[in-house]
Amino acid sequence: MSLRRPFQSDAVPPRSAFTLLGLAAEAEPIAAGLHVVATPIGNLKDISLRALGTLAAADAVLAEDTRVTRVLLAHYGITTPLIAYHEHNAAEMRPKVLEKIGEGRALAIVSDAGTPLVSDPGFKLVEAVLEAGFQVTTVPGASAVLAGLVVAGLPTDRFFFEGFLPPKSAARRERLSVLGPIPGTLVFFESPRRTAEMLADAAAVLGPRPAAVARELTKFFETVRRGTLPDLAAEFGDAPTPKGEIVVLIGPPAEEHAPVDDTDLDARLARHLARLSVKDAVAVTVQETGLPKRHVYARAVAVATKADGERT
Repeated sequence: MSLRRPFQSDAVPPRSAFTLLGLAAEAEPIAAGLHVVATPIGNLKDISLRALGTLAAADAVLAEDTRVTRVLLAHYGITTPLIAYHEHNAAEMRPKVLEKIGEGRALAIVSDAGTPLVSDPGFKLVEAVLEAGFQVTTVPGASAVLAGLVVAGLPTDRFFFEGFLPPKSAARRERLSVLGPIPGTLVFFESPRRTAEMLADAAAVLGPRPAAVARELTKFFETVRRGTLPDLAAEFGDAPTPKGEIVVLIGPPAEEHAPVDDTDLDARLARHLARLSVKDAVAVTVQETGLPKRHVYARAVAVATKADGERT
């Protein structure tokens, strides 16, 4: 299998292959254009057969960090040339990419992890490729945004992805106050060293909303902490700085409260108690219903006691 130096040879490469479960598979040819390929966010097994075929069949792979992507390609026996494409060289590289696509080449673009264009510089390239009249194809797959959303235990019918908040507290609080009224779950990426400060600011601005902090999703040390913002802020404030990739999710603002009888209240509490402590379940339910905390707490204790009795 030949390995061509990217953008320096006009020779048509042979069909390529990839290795899966110790077996070599021949990749089907792909159309000229830009192929936006999602890659795993941590677990190398979280890649699709279509993504492997696309990466193997492409004339070159545009990578945010070639060192990171090289590990993935080597794991699956893919020898497609890698080209660095990131925020520091994007303006210089875009015309070269357009030129090669215009010559009939098929190029893939990946981020370090997950779906490209989400918190990385790929959007302007896609825009330029489309404006030039060339084809853009998506090869969907892993996404830290969706992975965090589905395990958070928060509403998923509406959500808003913000990415990274400003690093300074004053600007962060100002942005959180703007995002606060959005009627959906808020999703953030955060640096481990700023997670505790971010949660403290979120608690101060948004109050006792239900939230979750997901760390190292899909990896061996995956953890998800759930609770109210004040409780999570206290927990992370007292703990050592976490390691790994962090996704913070915050529930939507409470809606106007419809009347809730004790039957409905007990059902709500039972759902929350299945994943939260009594304290956190009460806080979330008070926010949802607007009922007095003392009454909700009494019902929560009764529901928890009944559930414990039924288990024994």
